[in-house]
Amino acid sequence: MSTATGKVTPETFEQVILRHLGAPDPGVLVGPRHGVDVGVVTPAPGVAMALTTDPVFVVPAYGWRRAAWFAVHILASDASTSGLPLRWMTVDLNLPPSLAADDLRELWTAFSDACTDLGLAVVTGHTGRYDGCDWPMVGGATCAAVGPDDAWVTPTMAKPGDRLVVTKGAAIEATALFGATFPERLAAELGPAIAEAADALFESMTVVPEARVAAAYGLRDDGVSAMHDATEGGVLGGLVEIAAASEVGLRVELDAIPVRPEVRAVCDHVGIDPLVSISEGTLLATVRPEHAAGFLAALAAAGIEAAEIGEVTEPEGERILVTPDGERPLEHPGVDPFWAAFGRWTAEATANG
Repeated sequence: MSTATGKVTPETFEQVILRHLGAPDPGVLVGPRHGVDVGVVTPAPGVAMALTTDPVFVVPAYGWRRAAWFAVHILASDASTSGLPLRWMTVDLNLPPSLAADDLRELWTAFSDACTDLGLAVVTGHTGRYDGCDWPMVGGATCAAVGPDDAWVTPTMAKPGDRLVVTKGAAIEATALFGATFPERLAAELGPAIAEAADALFESMTVVPEARVAAAYGLRDDGVSAMHDATEGGVLGGLVEIAAASEVGLRVELDAIPVRPEVRAVCDHVGIDPLVSISEGTLLATVRPEHAAGFLAALAAAGIEAAEIGEVTEPEGERILVTPDGERPLEHPGVDPFWAAFGRWTAEATANG
């Protein structure tokens, strides 16, 4: 019996992963939890370190420089949602034996350059070629952000009354990856303008810029109380994860969630719902109500599109999605539809030569 690709289900995470976490340690301030992008530890008095680990996701077809940029920003984005400054990275590369020496040099140089741009130092790792390893998942990496122990946030910190803010809109990653991987097919089937707009979203697949705006604006009671990168499960999945992490209710206005025209066109064409499709580059934030307008203005000043889409409600409140046809429960989609659609298009491309 085959299992679905992508992250394990919340049930598996709860029943398998969370029940076996190694030795207890009082220095762990935030451990693995539903909807939380980082772990937070205190390595020294007055210091907090946020840590996050993800696959190293490299697609050679994007070109080494673009592929490496994306791989680094996937890792850095989660760490930056803590509000702490990015600092260190460890990298394990398990590469296909077919990778030539010149390509390895170009890939790693581009990876290093992307880290340099973000202020990240690579401090240790492992690099090798192994049978059975293939693109795009070619290892894993950990990213660390470090700062004062009172200057970080996680999705556990949302409070009733906070406003919900989303940047850029839904399905940024899903659309960009279809655009970058299948440009000719999208141009033929949807037109060159849509294909080009989808591909242009590639460099938007990061939340580091808006997370830095949030940290500069103010965290906790000074502004942004929680941040979450809308990856698998998309905007609606990410909102449910925040609610679960903070044990609060939500009231979300469906029509307030931005969906760019190229996103709508691509998602409709490939048969996925943009609101529950992977969206690296979309930051979900909860903001103290008196700071919502100020934070939106700070994002706008930085050239980052954003919208207020609802509010956090009391813990005993329901998680509600308000639609033009009435209210319905806001639920996690479970398995992200992107992977099946992307796999289908990849198989069709392979079959067609």
